[in-house]
Amino acid sequence: MGIEIERKFLVTGEGWRAQAHEAQDLAQGYLNDSASLDSGAMRASVRVRIAGDTAYLNLKSRELGHTRQEFDYPIPVADARALMALCTGGAIDKRRHYVQHQGHLWEVDEFFGDNAGLVVAEIELEHADEAYARPDWLGREVTDAARYYNLALATRPYAQWSAEERSGQAP
Repeated sequence: MGIEIERKFLVTGEGWRAQAHEAQDLAQGYLNDSASLDSGAMRASVRVRIAGDTAYLNLKSRELGHTRQEFDYPIPVADARALMALCTGGAIDKRRHYVQHQGHLWEVDEFFGDNAGLVVAEIELEHADEAYARPDWLGREVTDAARYYNLALATRPYAQWSAEERSGQAP
């Protein structure tokens, strides 16, 4: 069993771009929606992700916050494409930029399509209380804000958010 300890932040400005040492285009979809998790009908999200010539089936427990169970399995790209056709909600298209900062790897996700304009950064930690340095382009933490989870973005994309939600004023 894998445990993911991840913190998620909004990104401010463009300073991270010059620090990125690699980028990868990702397409992903979900075989369940956020309503099935919110209602308790399902206890994990089921994601299909295609990254170049590799693909994965991922299951992540539904806990809100920085620590969740996560299972990731490589699958054939042809299978992933077939599964993407079965996904609910919209597809998530993003470019993941990898940025090293003071001993930690940050993943900066730049979203496209219905989620264009949203840029978030994630850091995976070994321990929940692990110290890390905050890059100057890091904005407000949104780890506990479910609307920033990719599953939620597939169901209700950034393009549908109100101005209050985009500014962070809405709950």
